[in-house]
Amino acid sequence: MRIAIVGAGNVGRSIARELLDHGHEVLLIEKDSKAMKYDSVPDAEWLLADACELDSLERANLDQCDVSIAATGDDKVNLVHSLLAKTEFGVPRTVGRVNHPGNEWMFDDVWGVDVSVSTPRMMAALVEEAVTVGNLVRLFRFKDGQTNLVEMTLAADSPVVGMRIGAVALPADSALVALIRDGRAFRPDPEGSFEAGDEVIFVTAPADEQDLAQLLSRDGAEVRARTTP
Repeated sequence: MRIAIVGAGNVGRSIARELLDHGHEVLLIEKDSKAMKYDSVPDAEWLLADACELDSLERANLDQCDVSIAATGDDKVNLVHSLLAKTEFGVPRTVGRVNHPGNEWMFDDVWGVDVSVSTPRMMAALVEEAVTVGNLVRLFRFKDGQTNLVEMTLAADSPVVGMRIGAVALPADSALVALIRDGRAFRPDPEGSFEAGDEVIFVTAPADEQDLAQLLSRDGAEVRARTTP
């Protein structure tokens, strides 16, 4: 894929290196000449330009990009670029970096943002995930806010500990996608059992989060079993 990254700061350059390592073509767009550190990402294309100006984006051939990532430290720039990328250049997928939590509500399809990544929210979620046992932690919200990625580390007195995985009836719009045990990730085996200390990762509808938390936690309701094996 051809991917444009707006902002060649530490975040933008780090993203560029990762994407290059995965075989993608990367264009870094930066308006500050002092940030044009070509040697730091030598395999990327570089363009000194304002990513909020149509002329600059035409020079960048943005319409030929599959993804545009607005990764600057300025939320206004990230929003304006995403809107231009989507509405003027038809970029199929846009990603916007959210720097200030109070602005997160604006990063949606109205501003041309397909996926928003809130650095403060992600860091808070990772801290919660690292230190919390028995509480459901939201790790990520997918496009349009209709599905979330959530995690819980099962406490020893969780109602599901010792139960067969396939026998636990999850809320209708929830799915167990991974189980981490002793530092290793496993595909959930319906015939296996939940153990204390398991990190269980689900995709779920926001409306199901509370039911899922109650199902898995020590304070939850009685576990419901599936009627089919």
